[in-house]
Amino acid sequence: MSKRLGKGLDALIPSLEVSDDEKVIQIKLNELRPNPYQPRKEFEKDTIEELKQSIQEHGVIQPIIVRKSIKGFEIIAGERRFRASKEAGLSTIPAVVKEFSEPQVMEIALIENIQREDLNAMEVALAYKKIMEKFELTQEELSLKVGKSRSHIANFLRLLHLPENVQNYVSRGTLSMGHARALVGVKDRKTLLQLAKKCIEENLSVRQLEELIQRIEDVSRGTNKRERKKVKKDVHLQRIEEDLKGVFGTSVKITKGSKKGKIEIEFFTDQDLNRIIELVQQKS
Repeated sequence: MSKRLGKGLDALIPSLEVSDDEKVIQIKLNELRPNPYQPRKEFEKDTIEELKQSIQEHGVIQPIIVRKSIKGFEIIAGERRFRASKEAGLSTIPAVVKEFSEPQVMEIALIENIQREDLNAMEVALAYKKIMEKFELTQEELSLKVGKSRSHIANFLRLLHLPENVQNYVSRGTLSMGHARALVGVKDRKTLLQLAKKCIEENLSVRQLEELIQRIEDVSRGTNKRERKKVKKDVHLQRIEEDLKGVFGTSVKITKGSKKGKIEIEFFTDQDLNRIIELVQQKS
């Protein structure tokens, strides 16, 4: 598993690695069904096509992981290989049968995808919501399990408040996560939809969208030009602060003066400080 895996899940989930002493069997493709908790709704055709060609040339190199179900088997890890094998015209696929509890199956589906960044923003949001409801977790508890900050979890969950067609734009990649985060703060639904459409038609950047939203809000509040300039700066810095909170998993404050500024990253223990230093070094 990825070293980014949250400690809570690392303890809960058995390894998805296949050891040398585990028995690999051939299972008929028509006896398999996808993991019911799989958060991914769409699989990229190009990726499946590339994998299909590899399978036609070399076969399925890595067995999929399954568990026994009432009828046949349930895929725990390896749905891409399963789909590509079907496309390649195979009738069977190598697999290892393991035992997993219902909570483990759900959390594996979520973590396997999120840790590999395989999901689009809306799929991540829906996956977070589903696992929170299923296991009655708070945002804080979920953040500990998936190794993300609470603000990161909250930002994704807020996307579920967007109108359905705007959510579809995000799912398809027509609008980015940054666009979605800016739009979710627009209270008037009609204005929100108009802004989303304008974004797509005029290919607005996230910064341009934020400034447009700010101008609309200023007009509604009657903010003067001087005040508007100050607020606009603050909005942009707040967005950066939120992004950095997601990276470091702790509070981040940016103070900007006329000639210089500073970034403050909060930590609570020596261990927390070391964790932040490691993150900085990884990105340098």
